[in-house]
Amino acid sequence: MLQTGMKTIWHTIKVFILFTGSTILFYYGIMCISEEYESYHRYDEPEGAAVKVFQTVSEEERSWTDRLLLFYMNGE
Repeated sequence: MLQTGMKTIWHTIKVFILFTGSTILFYYGIMCISEEYESYHRYDEPEGAAVKVFQTVSEEERSWTDRLLLFYMNGE
């Protein structure tokens, strides 16, 4: 009886240590990835042969029917 109780306690301690170690490893892995992407400047001007993919349209050039059709097509 005592042997079974000690075995159960030992297995519980092993699972707790494994869970705690995995949690700490995961936390520091996420922190490392987070630091890597904090220094990444995604709003910098593109380099090379980048092409602008959209044109701004002023409000005077777009009629209310065009805006209504855009609303129905995009759902916005």
